[in-house]
Amino acid sequence: MCPRVSDEYKETKKREIAAAARRVFIRKGFAHAVMQDIMDEAGISRGALYAYFDNLEHVFMEVLRYDDEELFQWTGPELQSPVWGMLMKWLGEIEQDLMKLQHSLVRARAEFFLSSAYVKDKKHYPYIRQRYENAVDAISRVIRAGEERGEFQPLQDARSLAGYILSFLNGLMLDTYQLGPDATWAEQQLDVFRNTLKLMLKPSSTDGYPDLSIGE
Repeated sequence: MCPRVSDEYKETKKREIAAAARRVFIRKGFAHAVMQDIMDEAGISRGALYAYFDNLEHVFMEVLRYDDEELFQWTGPELQSPVWGMLMKWLGEIEQDLMKLQHSLVRARAEFFLSSAYVKDKKHYPYIRQRYENAVDAISRVIRAGEERGEFQPLQDARSLAGYILSFLNGLMLDTYQLGPDATWAEQQLDVFRNTLKLMLKPSSTDGYPDLSIGE
């Protein structure tokens, strides 16, 4: 009789396999990765891998899910003040990541979105739409929290601003991965972006953060 395995153990094991898969996707991209690569990286058998994941696309979806959880963890109910400071801290972390995109999932994400399986049957991958909605919701929460606390006086509604923030960052990441941070002027673009956010959100205070004044 096989011993019962707790849900906590299964979730821990699933995350360990996903972490190994993430390393594979970073190293090989999505197009050139196969399930055997993940088995080798995780040091597990075929049966152990397929006990948690159906195929390569399933693994990739879970890798994205775990990455997204970590990326937006700071936007939860216990969001700290000042909200502007937390937003600037997040952008600072993204700026650091931009300088090492070769060690990120940008290539794998681009390859997945161009893969024939996804292009032919987008409805089969509902998390792709859901992750966009989740990201917009997370950033919207931050903007609304700043507004409710009297820290922001946004010129546009929170959801429109959140979509703009997400689209800008996604585009800059993809261009910077392809061309490098020097060619895209990544640091300078982020400075312009911070200035734009300052104009759009009108934070009550930016104390403790770099001067973002324009033409003053």
